[in-house]
This record gives sequence, structure tokens and C-alpha cells, in this order.
Amino acid sequence: MPETSPPGATSDESHRTFSVVVPTYERPVQLARCLNALVNLSYPVHRYEIVVVDDGGGGSTAELVATANASDRASVVLLTTERGGPAKARNAGARVATGTFLAFVDDDCVPAPNWLTHLERRLVARPAALIGGHTENAVTGSRCSTASQLLVDYLYSYYFQRHKGSRFFTTNNIAVAAAGFHQSGGFDESFPLVAGGDREFCERWERSGGGLEYADDAIVNQWHKLTLARFVRQHLNYGRGADFLHRSRARAGAAGGRRPPKLEPPAFYWNLIWYPFKRKPPVEAAVLSCLMFLSQTAYGCGYVYQRAKNVFA
Repeated sequence: MPETSPPGATSDESHRTFSVVVPTYERPVQLARCLNALVNLSYPVHRYEIVVVDDGGGGSTAELVATANASDRASVVLLTTERGGPAKARNAGARVATGTFLAFVDDDCVPAPNWLTHLERRLVARPAALIGGHTENAVTGSRCSTASQLLVDYLYSYYFQRHKGSRFFTTNNIAVAAAGFHQSGGFDESFPLVAGGDREFCERWERSGGGLEYADDAIVNQWHKLTLARFVRQHLNYGRGADFLHRSRARAGAAGGRRPPKLEPPAFYWNLIWYPFKRKPPVEAAVLSCLMFLSQTAYGCGYVYQRAKNVFA
């Protein structure tokens, strides 16, 4: 089981309970919105810091961090790295973090004011657990964004209720003890895409003896507007990331871990297609159901493409 430091705040105001790590790359509008929410959390200012990791983007990031610091609220640290992807950026931020706990959020997300309060309550109760919060789509009028979030909601429901061996959290809303994170090795930087690494980290965390706990009251709102082309590309990349995940699982299997999984049963896909009808009005649900089907088609194509690419490389 991952080791942990003693949870909770201390009387020493120089000690921080949380370090919030935010990787970013050339999204100044989203980052400004994220930082504004983070510096105004309803959480004691001296008990958390914000670590922004500019993943080789440059631009206005330094100005946005300076503006956030000028609010005289939480301390905001800027770390600039060469372009290496979100896993590498998150690891770099974790290395300079000073908090007992690490909370990870993406630059296009806006945490609710009580976000850290709810994460802390779960971590104090289970300091060896990886806590995953609830993410909501904040983009109104974008059915592709709505479908993307519905898919995540469905996967959380499916895996946590029925298949504990495949549970995972997306990395835009998770928290963990810093000591355990470092002992685990952090995120696997060999994943070249923004896909698959979250599942690999969660599976490795569970293999090490840590648990996963869902905190539905630790809410972030995601402002990720997807066009149809971006939606398809996103799920193509998820499928490509799945091939890297399966290769990682195969390596773990050789070392005594699990083998790569088989396809889910037909009921998984049938229930996925019908899931929007449980959440939305019929006409909207029909459109979202088609998008859910499209997501799985793109996912499969991405997986086949990456598998063939790796085999013949």
C-alpha cells in the first residue's frame, strides 16, 4: 500500500495541506477562468497552493499567474517546462509541490468553491486512497461536449458498480496523498497521447494496494467545447491510447499483474447507447445516442490504427 504523510492541516500556517497542479498549453482563456476559481475557493488560503505547469506554451501564462497572485489570495507558482505532454507536466508540478495532498485539475475546468473541502474529507478518512471527483459539462449548446461527459458518467457507473478491476478516474479531477503519489512513480510519461494514462495510473495505484473512492460532491465544471470533428478526433485518440494501455497491462501481466482485457459484453454497448434516454428528453437523447455510437466507432478505429502502427513500426 502506498505510504502517506499524516493528513490534515497543522497549526503551522507555512504547512500546506493541498497543492493543486494545473498543466496548461496555449489555452489562456480557459486558464484565466480556472485560476480565478482556484484563488477564490472557500478553503483557508494558507492551506493550499496552486502550481501551474506551462507545458512549453509560453504566451500569456506568466501574466495570468501574476494576475492571480495579485489577488492576494492563494499562492500561485509557475513552472515552465519543455513540451512533453500532460503526464510529464503533472509529474513536474508534483515534484515542486509542498502540500501533504496533491489535487489535479485541467486548465479548462472550474472547481466548485468547496472542491478542496470535500476532497480533504475523503483523504483524511482514507489517506491511502485515490479520490476522484465529479465532473460536469459547463458548455451549453454543444451536444458533442454533452455526449463526451455522458460517456464518462456511464463508464464511472458501469465500472464502479460492476467491474471493480477496471475502475478509473479522469485526471481532470483527482486527489491523492503526495507521498503515495511519489512512491507510485507518478504518471507514466511513455503514453504519447492525452489518453490511456489516467487508466494506467489508476490500475497501478490499485495494484500497489491503494483504493479508489468516488467523491460525487467534489465537483468541477469543464469548459471543453467540442465540434463534431474534435469529438471524433478525441475518441480516435482514446482508442489509440487504449493500445498503449493494453501494452502496459501486458507488461504488468508478465510481472504478475493482470492480462489485457477482452471486449466488454454486448450489454455494455447496448446500455451505453440507451444511457442518454435515462438522462435527457427523447429528441435530444436520440442525437446524443448517435454520438455515443459514433464515439465507440471512432474508438475502435483508433485502436486498430495504433495497434497496426505499433506492429509494423
